[in-house]
Amino acid sequence: MFNKVIQRALKFRLKKNYPTNIYDLSRGSAIAIRRPYSDEVRRAQAQSVASPGPTIFDKIITKEVKADIIYEDELCIAFNDVSPQAPVHFLVIPKRRIARLQDADSNDAELLGHLMLVARSLGAARAPAGWRLVVNNGRDGAQSVYHLHLHVLGGRQLGWPPG
Repeated sequence: MFNKVIQRALKFRLKKNYPTNIYDLSRGSAIAIRRPYSDEVRRAQAQSVASPGPTIFDKIITKEVKADIIYEDELCIAFNDVSPQAPVHFLVIPKRRIARLQDADSNDAELLGHLMLVARSLGAARAPAGWRLVVNNGRDGAQSVYHLHLHVLGGRQLGWPPG
């Protein structure tokens, strides 16, 4: 019975195009399943190495590229994701580019806290029954745009473990 559950979970997970772990509850450990990254992540990661110029988020901040902006202040901007993964899915980004969360330093503490508070306020308003905050960091974190961004997802029951 337990093996059938794992096989079903494995079959479901293998349809996705990004790395994940399947948890073997009988052993209390994770079985790593490696798959290729999505085309979007591969293209973005190749582009970020090849050309460190403005990202799509920089262009949204300067209004060169249109976005469905839901919030803006002097430090950050929030907009709906163009490829939503839940009924509520928006991004909160700082106006000053920090490539990855791991590139932030102690001087960024106030800005990072501000991003979290904006995500909390908008998340509570747009998905009052609950929401998830996700930050992808680096290649193995499947970060596709190298400008720090917080994903806020909600509007439905979200599965666990994620990925």
